[in-house]
Amino acid sequence: LCPCLIYGAYVFLPFDAPLLPTVSARLVYTLRCAAFATFPVVLGMIVSGISRLCSSALEPFGELHQEVEIHRTYVSQSVHLFILYFFNMAVLATYLPQELLKLIPLLTGLFAISRLIFWMSYAIGRSFRAFGFSMTFLPLLAMLLWNLYGMFVLEPENLLS
Repeated sequence: LCPCLIYGAYVFLPFDAPLLPTVSARLVYTLRCAAFATFPVVLGMIVSGISRLCSSALEPFGELHQEVEIHRTYVSQSVHLFILYFFNMAVLATYLPQELLKLIPLLTGLFAISRLIFWMSYAIGRSFRAFGFSMTFLPLLAMLLWNLYGMFVLEPENLLS
């Protein structure tokens, strides 16, 4: 489903990436796009804080109820996945040709949407969360494999430069 969503958005959404000739310009563009990917994480932190305040626990730092634990786990996993996502996206931006830089905001949007889908499905039931997690993890895995391919096969002479 993820490749179909990315391809459809790449073909049918009417925008192009700005001209980014240098590596530093590409990294700034990636950093700006990644700011939008923090939206589900920040939203999760807000909801986690509100659910902890509204919890009926007698001790606020005691054992957490299930509704509080769901949001805390979501935020923790989302932060870890965002860190992996951001570093892979930064490396990916240095290898992509100019005409494919449109993938950077599309992958950012996919990350944000898939984290929200994971959060909703995780709240519904633990058996439904695999769909949202796979929509987050499989594009991340594809980016990692492409980055490794780019570093070791396409440009091995520029590996550390």
